[in-house]
Amino acid sequence: MSTTEKKQDTYYESIIKNGFSRRDFIKFTAFMAAYLGYETSAVAQIATALKTTPRLPIIWEHYQECTCCSESFIRTNHPIVADIILDKVSLDYTLTLMAASGHQAEAAKKATMDKYKGEYILAVEGSVPMGEDGIYCCIAGKTALQQLQEAAAGAKAIIAWGSCASSGCVQSAKPNPTGATPIHKIITDKPIIRVPGCPPIGEVMAGVIVHVIAFGKLPELDRQGRPKAFYAKRVHDSCYRRPYFDAGLFVEEFDDESAKKGHCLYKVGCKGPVTYNSCGSIKWNNGVSYPIQSGHGCFGCSEDNFWDNGPIYERLTNVPGFGIEANADKVGMVAAGVVAGAAAGHAIASTMSKRKEHKGRVDSGKDIEKQVD
Repeated sequence: MSTTEKKQDTYYESIIKNGFSRRDFIKFTAFMAAYLGYETSAVAQIATALKTTPRLPIIWEHYQECTCCSESFIRTNHPIVADIILDKVSLDYTLTLMAASGHQAEAAKKATMDKYKGEYILAVEGSVPMGEDGIYCCIAGKTALQQLQEAAAGAKAIIAWGSCASSGCVQSAKPNPTGATPIHKIITDKPIIRVPGCPPIGEVMAGVIVHVIAFGKLPELDRQGRPKAFYAKRVHDSCYRRPYFDAGLFVEEFDDESAKKGHCLYKVGCKGPVTYNSCGSIKWNNGVSYPIQSGHGCFGCSEDNFWDNGPIYERLTNVPGFGIEANADKVGMVAAGVVAGAAAGHAIASTMSKRKEHKGRVDSGKDIEKQVD
């Protein structure tokens, strides 16, 4: 590095320069460790990495999409996520959030690709139209395909944000007039993290970036290329309406008495039993709510081809692993009562377990700052 070249700040240095305190920093690392599913011992590792790691250059491309992924990200419930991790520190190019436009924006992207070849992360939002030689989506005189191939060539890894980039989403629904194609079916020689959802949860997006920064590698992925930390459990498994499902209490129509009582939405098309996501545990808008809590069934938006997987408001005829779905109409009150009692017992045991776990976290959390120092 020449004497005239400015030293690159680490994440911690940028956080402090932007007015956050050391306590804010520690809270943020604990926040991220919790979302990633790590024990409190990992907080120190994440904190140390953010203290010593220069910013990770990121190029964020936009193709066929509605920008809901960007909107979700900038509404995460911790200010350091939006203000530091991407917006002010790492984001070298994004058509949505950067101030520059036109030739200046394209020049900034090229400068990053040249300077950090083999080091930068390419984040992609949107599917790529392959039909008619890509004329449906041209940027700076190049097709989306040309832009993607050029940006991917020097990337260390690729993150496919949202269902559009991960599986094609609504653009690729039949008859798919533009030939919309997900990123992993185009770029096959680079590591790709798929972060589906329409949109994905902002904290999930931040967690993926923080994992790469803190551990210097991609998070563990499932068979579809999704981070297991956020996509290992079904929405059904963390749904607060699950006891009603087990008890055979279902909403038949959206305005019926069962709907008013908050019963299970399975019969009106909820795809929670076959959808893997963190909606019920992390939620959106500062952890306030998610679709099921708002009274609408899960669309299954984090699963491949969800637009073509049957009508949204028709229930699944069979869900592997459970017998109740096939005969939901025939569940007797006695059986329902037994299951409900078991569910209540489970809920009590779960609550007690969580209280013990919380106490343990509080006790061990007292040593976090000592570990960081």
